[in-house]
Amino acid sequence: MIHPSAVIDATARLGANVSVGAFSIIGAGVEIAEDCVIGPHVVIDGPTRIGPRNHFFQFSSIGAAPQDKKFRGEDSRLEIGADNMIREFVTLNRGTADGGGVTRIGDRNWIMAYVHLAHDCIVGNDCIFANAASLAGHVRVDDFVILGGFSLVHQFCQIGAHAFTAMGAVINRDVPPYTVVSGSYAEPRGINSEGLKRRNFSPEAIAAIKRAYRTLYLSGMPLAEARSEIEKAAETNAELRILAEFIGRSERSLIR
Repeated sequence: MIHPSAVIDATARLGANVSVGAFSIIGAGVEIAEDCVIGPHVVIDGPTRIGPRNHFFQFSSIGAAPQDKKFRGEDSRLEIGADNMIREFVTLNRGTADGGGVTRIGDRNWIMAYVHLAHDCIVGNDCIFANAASLAGHVRVDDFVILGGFSLVHQFCQIGAHAFTAMGAVINRDVPPYTVVSGSYAEPRGINSEGLKRRNFSPEAIAAIKRAYRTLYLSGMPLAEARSEIEKAAETNAELRILAEFIGRSERSLIR
């Protein structure tokens, strides 16, 4: 299952049933778990740890050194979970010492062609990144986020669970959970109600999220007051607790 033209470093560790295509290069310090598919012309540098059943398409660059002028070759790594789809020309960079030393991607993400995830990004589970979406360094993306094609996310931004960015959105502040944003610079457009329905949110939960959105964006309240109102509602609502916790940890301020 290893093509004769592939180059695999002696220190790399490959699990059972891993296939490696023609002209691919697996570098030192790379660990690949079972049942992964490494297509042709893929380059994986280390230290990189890859979980089971991931599929890397041709010409993807995985675990390369970060695009950071401060990087001086210090120890850093890339960690990838299970069941991810990594399409053509995707670039996933290792972390830096200033950002905790690790770039981490969770499980079941679909990362389409030409996507770039920079150093020290943390991506959750079940996300979809459409073609050419790009994350600058130190970005956090929570579970079930969809980034439209050519979306750009500024460094240190956070995107909350179940958020949706329209094609070409330029994001320079934090995007709360459940929110749809679009534009350059991106502005809030409502909640991701269709996505929530597809993920089996109850009508009552969606109605509560809509009320919280109105509090945050349409009531005219200052952010601190809106946050207080959402925190009160979150005491008896699990979906709103996710929103309240996100607002509490936001450091770049919310898109608002």
